[in-house]
Amino acid sequence: MDTKTPTSFEEKAMELLIADAEKISRLISVQMENLTMPQCPLYEEVLDTQMFGLSREIEFAARLGLIEREKGKEILDSLEKKLSAVHDAHTKK
Repeated sequence: MDTKTPTSFEEKAMELLIADAEKISRLISVQMENLTMPQCPLYEEVLDTQMFGLSREIEFAARLGLIEREKGKEILDSLEKKLSAVHDAHTKK
């Protein structure tokens, strides 16, 4: 019988959230490397959709008690800082 402990569910939830955050981070990095227009509608739509989806995943995991809300906020804040760096870099270009 395969039983999962709450800790393993918590660890798995955090692994999945971090993996999704890393995908978004790579998208931001590609944008930074290319320094293309951050106001590109397609770029903004994809990034907004990804960020919204991740925020919903984090909210769901927090409601289940699998992660602390503060940890989820840290993940989103980190991504928002990277996104801000893209905008700053383009503005200074």
